[in-house]
Amino acid sequence: MSSLVSGAPFLAASEQSEWAVPAAPFALPAGSTAVVYCEGQFGEQDGKTANGLVRHSEKYEVLSVIDSLRSGVDAGKFLDGTVNGIPVLASLDESISHAGRVPDYLICGLAPADGLLSDDQRIVLLDGIARGMHIINGLHEFLNDDAEFVAAAVSAGVTITDVRRPKAKRDLHLFSGRIFDVTCPRIAILGTDGAIGKRTTATLLVQALNARGIKAVMVGTGQTTLIQGGKYGVALDALVPQFCSGEVENQVVAAFEGEDPDVIVVEGQGALSHPAYLTSAHILRGSRPAGVIVQHAPKRTMLGDFPMVPMPTAASEIALIEAFADTRVIGVTINHEEMTEDELTDAIEEHRSQLGLPVTDPLTRPASDLVDMVLTAFPALAAVADPITPV
Repeated sequence: MSSLVSGAPFLAASEQSEWAVPAAPFALPAGSTAVVYCEGQFGEQDGKTANGLVRHSEKYEVLSVIDSLRSGVDAGKFLDGTVNGIPVLASLDESISHAGRVPDYLICGLAPADGLLSDDQRIVLLDGIARGMHIINGLHEFLNDDAEFVAAAVSAGVTITDVRRPKAKRDLHLFSGRIFDVTCPRIAILGTDGAIGKRTTATLLVQALNARGIKAVMVGTGQTTLIQGGKYGVALDALVPQFCSGEVENQVVAAFEGEDPDVIVVEGQGALSHPAYLTSAHILRGSRPAGVIVQHAPKRTMLGDFPMVPMPTAASEIALIEAFADTRVIGVTINHEEMTEDELTDAIEEHRSQLGLPVTDPLTRPASDLVDMVLTAFPALAAVADPITPV
């Protein structure tokens, strides 16, 4: 079964100088209701796909999250302290019962470092298929290559979408230089570790800018943004490295040509200093951002998936980014994990004082802080901003 079906033609590298196209839309069946499977990891780093879908989804109506360890709570309240009406339930049986019918999709909301399913996780996804649910899979393990899953899907008459499956190499883009034709500012949201909140900050920044009358478009670089329904993006960590910067460039150019935005926000991945998640380098080279916002978790002492490696500081990451690329860091956003309100306030003030940059927490502080961060760095955008519309 085909995992991704393009809704627009992709051109070979030899033709890339003339055209840029947005990310191929998923060829999905009718219906949009979904259950997100995230057993044992909801709210954790390895549950970041589920976390993201609970916070924002343009493609699916998320009915519930499956995680027996956290069942009984409201997903929004658990993540961010705000009720959103999405319950966390203990099993697929409970999720179907809550929905009152079999939902259209079962989304794998897990994002482990190895990108593979455990035996127990396979059983749940196969159960969903047997009940007639289409599967959305964001892992590195492609279920359309798994004979058991393919046979089960054929028998049940459902589809499997492997979001991370890249296009054929002949359809990938090398860096072409077309990024130099993009005249609006690009802002990359980078960070000091993986699963630290870069996508969430990018999403909130785009929403805040648009609310102020500044037309902003997001270019995603990971599987979660694509599952959420992002129009422009690529699952960067599934590509052959030679094409990574070119694919980022291609999506930025497509966003610029397709939307005529005032600013483009590019989602980061991993960290430039990270020993394993190195795609920040391709994001910097491919999008050539005029500004970078760095997301940092002050209470995180070791890298999330690599506890043998100490976390960098925000200052060291900023120095590395500005040495590596012709750009400047325009602000820092704080991930408040494991922090009290007083600790968060102190961390914001401490980083602001030490770095001489605007600092905020995008989840607990006013969205206007993010907008002001951008307007300070790019004052020309103030000409198109609505000073009256509240953020």
